[in-house]
Amino acid sequence: MHISVVIPVLDDARELEGCLASLATQTRSPDEVVVVDNGCSDDSVAVALAADARIGVRVAVEPVRGIPAAAAAGYDSATGDIIARLDADSRPGPGWLARIEAAFTADPELAAISGPGEFIGLEGWRARAAKLLYMDAFFVSVGAAMAHPVLFGSNLAMRRSAWERVRDGVNRTDPELHDDIDLSFQFGADDRLLVDRSLTVGISARPFDDPAAMRRRFSRAFRTIFLNWRSSPPSRRWLERVQR
Repeated sequence: MHISVVIPVLDDARELEGCLASLATQTRSPDEVVVVDNGCSDDSVAVALAADARIGVRVAVEPVRGIPAAAAAGYDSATGDIIARLDADSRPGPGWLARIEAAFTADPELAAISGPGEFIGLEGWRARAAKLLYMDAFFVSVGAAMAHPVLFGSNLAMRRSAWERVRDGVNRTDPELHDDIDLSFQFGADDRLLVDRSLTVGISARPFDDPAAMRRRFSRAFRTIFLNWRSSPPSRRWLERVQR
């Protein structure tokens, strides 16, 4: 089984350096890492190329700005049987890829798997509140909106065959969409998706210190859901789920 890891970046050099360092410690090494340059003006590309000798990084270029375009370009460029996805500020533990490989090996019908993020630096009540009100709420509420498990963009993996089947449905041009929610909407009742709550990665807690950034995240989530509901309303999606 060949596993590619896709990481979209836009001026994320320091975060990317940490992410690639985490990938270099995996007990099951990636077969390739695709860093998508979405118009970087810092040294993100240099950081990616410097890691090439250790974990096989190559750079793909996507001139259309926005994570939806960059993520899709990375998935298109990946050559693996399994396409995993991280953000530049994701910090997977050493067993992350091994667990992903084991899940797809154990279940030949599995189309995609995802897991939550754990906010780095948050402790005590702030950590508990972030888990409950942000991460748990994301999986429950957005999953209910689409009638099946939702994939979290900082921590997901899917079969290449699954991506090839849904790729024409994803929106690549609207930077104000959440690409992971949009991707998740392209799957249906016949697709086996799994959220493994123990498949965690560390993620940045920066949004909790920036109310404006948090508002943008929620605004994009609602926008993505409502746009997809126009062509695939929740009543239809739940009916198909129940029938199957």
